Amino acid sequence: MAQPAASDPDQHWLALAVDLAGRCVPSPTAFSVGAVLVAADGSLLATGFSRETDPADHAEEVALAKAAAAGGAPLLRGATMYSSLEPCAARSSRPVPCADLIIEAGVGRVVIAWLEPPIFVSGGGAIRLREAGVEVTVLSEFADAAKAVNAHLLVLAAQ
Repeated sequence: MAQPAASDPDQHWLALAVDLAGRCVPSPTAFSVGAVLVAADGSLLATGFSRETDPADHAEEVALAKAAAAGGAPLLRGATMYSSLEPCAARSSRPVPCADLIIEAGVGRVVIAWLEPPIFVSGGGAIRLREAGVEVTVLSEFADAAKAVNAHLLVLAAQ
């Protein structure tokens, strides 16, 4: 399947998501991820990062919760989620994975820097999103920066 062309706003918002990942408290059992939620009109709805308010927080769920709390639920239809890592399709810390939260919210597009390596779970969030009709774009030029904040996990996985 061909990747849709990235726009300058895609690069801007994904760079912000990667920067947000650097705010995460490092964890030996979870990735550091940043997320940015942008309305269809291009306005910023919310941001989030892993472990922002709770040790079990995932970046995408934080951004979705902030947008909903601010009355943005109607704006989520057709919005774009930018995430430094593929949204999870399975998780042990909460019952609903981020891919499902994104689908339930009506977000129409997800832009990510890299696909989740099978360190904690098997990945598959991008597949789940696509199967639900969500457009997924991978901007691999951001992968190295997104991986850098998770280097301690990637070293362990390589051993």
